Amino acid sequence: MAIKEFKLPDVGEGVAEGELVTWHVSPGDTVTEDQVVAEVETDKALVDVPSPYDGTVSELRAEEGEMVPVGNVIITFEVEGEEDEAGASEAEPDVESEAAETTAESETAAETTAESEAAETTAESETETPSGRVFASPSVRRLARELGVDIASVSGSGPSGRVTESDVRAADSGGDDADADDDGPRNVSFSGNSAVSKSGDAGNGKTAGAASAEAAGRARTLAAPATRRLADEEGVNIDDVPATEQRDGEAFVTAAAVQQYAEQQRQAQEADAQALSEEAGAGEAETSADDGAPMAGERVPYRGVRRAIGEQMQRSKYTAPHVTHHDEVDVTELVELREELKPLAEEQGVKLTYMPFVMKAVVAALKEFPFMNSQLDEENEEIVLRDEYNVGVATATDVGLMVPVVHGADGMGLLDLSRDMNEKVEKARDRKISREEMQGGTFTITNIGGIGGEYATPIINYPEVGILALGSIKEKPQVVDGDIVPRKMLTLSLSFDHRIVDGAVGARFTNKVEEYLSNPKLLMLE
Repeated sequence: MAIKEFKLPDVGEGVAEGELVTWHVSPGDTVTEDQVVAEVETDKALVDVPSPYDGTVSELRAEEGEMVPVGNVIITFEVEGEEDEAGASEAEPDVESEAAETTAESETAAETTAESEAAETTAESETETPSGRVFASPSVRRLARELGVDIASVSGSGPSGRVTESDVRAADSGGDDADADDDGPRNVSFSGNSAVSKSGDAGNGKTAGAASAEAAGRARTLAAPATRRLADEEGVNIDDVPATEQRDGEAFVTAAAVQQYAEQQRQAQEADAQALSEEAGAGEAETSADDGAPMAGERVPYRGVRRAIGEQMQRSKYTAPHVTHHDEVDVTELVELREELKPLAEEQGVKLTYMPFVMKAVVAALKEFPFMNSQLDEENEEIVLRDEYNVGVATATDVGLMVPVVHGADGMGLLDLSRDMNEKVEKARDRKISREEMQGGTFTITNIGGIGGEYATPIINYPEVGILALGSIKEKPQVVDGDIVPRKMLTLSLSFDHRIVDGAVGARFTNKVEEYLSNPKLLMLE
């Protein structure tokens, strides 16, 4: 037994520390590799921290609510058979465990010479791991055994070379199963710890003794009438029962082997039923749990995402002199066009909102007014006119405002903008968005109309120089060709950095956005 320390990893570029929000384990708990042991909150996201080991929790080195620097040890594990130094020795416990598991049933069923040789062959094949330890979760290892895939020979495509479920399935479909001697499909199921092949192995040249170790679904099985009757009563296929004897070159199954096989089937079914029951109970407990929302009179810590938002707002407000320009635009034709396109977008699995239309209008206007798509390099005393159009969409989440960024918005059509934006907004609300997906913005749009507002004075997402707030679309009386008619009207509020953008430029930029929104067919040319 060895003690393994686990340090808080670098959970995002530029992150120096994180708040340990929740522990999901306690000292003495048994954990498996990739099991989530804690949640850590950075200044932009909530991150799950998985266990790198199979073992037992030894000690928790940080308290919930504590700010932990990256690289500090937060938890230690007791890992059986592991050595402190990384190397080939780390592979040995897994190999021995898997070999013992794979051969356990065959050794219990009958201790024949042929079965022992088969078990030794299995152990040797799993020991030959080309790169030392195989990094894979228990569920992936189980899948590999079910499919008859040697996990040591599979190239991992996951982080740090980790073998994923898709890697195992790809290896299986690619014919990596060393036991398959024909070109036909090989379907494998599990009974206890023994792989049970559902395609006939009778024609592959294997002896009945060797086949007894893998319970191959044979085309022909010898058994006494009483044994066959027992198999029928137990509800098992006698061709799936491991053969313990061989007569006249054919596999011979005894009544004892049938009983043992049936018992193993029952145990496996009971284990599956218990696992399903536990999962259902956990789901109910999670559903009924209190959400932990703060109550009146409580003191809420000012840290994590909320503190990061506050610091950014303060920096922006006290660095860039804000000016806000307000206006109103007739979007009746835009409303009609969106209603026309919505069913077409839904056919392609896209929810089409007004935001992609506004994003295209903003990008078109930014190209004509490049100072609105710039930032101030104060150190070098230069205004940097950006040649990329990365539009941020301010999103309200349960922990505060986040701004996912649609990169390269100028090269996207309406549906592509919708897909990218919808995906990132959803990830932000689920707190699964990465820092990279919220960086690099050149202009931001925020929608206050979703909660009923019309005008606002939004704070610039510094170091950008402009942010556009959208109000709610309301039907209002307007004079058109001398007549008073109802029209769909949208309010706009543009805040900009007055060090770089003059009031006249801000007004003209807003007018250009209005031109595209009032005549949305012009957007088709962009």
